Amino acid sequence: MSTGKAAVAPHEHPAFANDKSAQWLGAEVLRADYGDVVIKMRLRDDMLNGYGIAQGGMIVAFADTAFALVCNDPHSDASTITVASGVDVNFMNPGFSGDTITATAKLVGHAGRIGLFDIEVNRDNQDGNTTHLIHMRGRSRTIPNRS
Repeated sequence: MSTGKAAVAPHEHPAFANDKSAQWLGAEVLRADYGDVVIKMRLRDDMLNGYGIAQGGMIVAFADTAFALVCNDPHSDASTITVASGVDVNFMNPGFSGDTITATAKLVGHAGRIGLFDIEVNRDNQDGNTTHLIHMRGRSRTIPNRS
């Protein structure tokens, strides 16, 4: 989705620049435009649960990073921010240590201060195919920036 504005370097997106949790996750922003975001990261051993698979909350936190980026226009005047008002998460397949995963987030639609977004997290497989890990549908609300 193009806004007709000059591109902002992905790492300079206001919702990412100081995001300590995204930094801890190791998230890398590949594209970050309002309504169209792609990020990736590698799953680590310290992200696994007792069964040796990625802890679901880690993948959801990664998807939530994409959600924060996709629903906040990097060209905003910063008088408002858009935050999650709810999400629905469907777990499809597990992730494993060493997997490179990609989150793709897209604007579905918006009306006034309310938005709807789809976020998919996939694993890149060695055979060139991808495996769908989760699908998250996010609902957002734009509020005054109080910081």
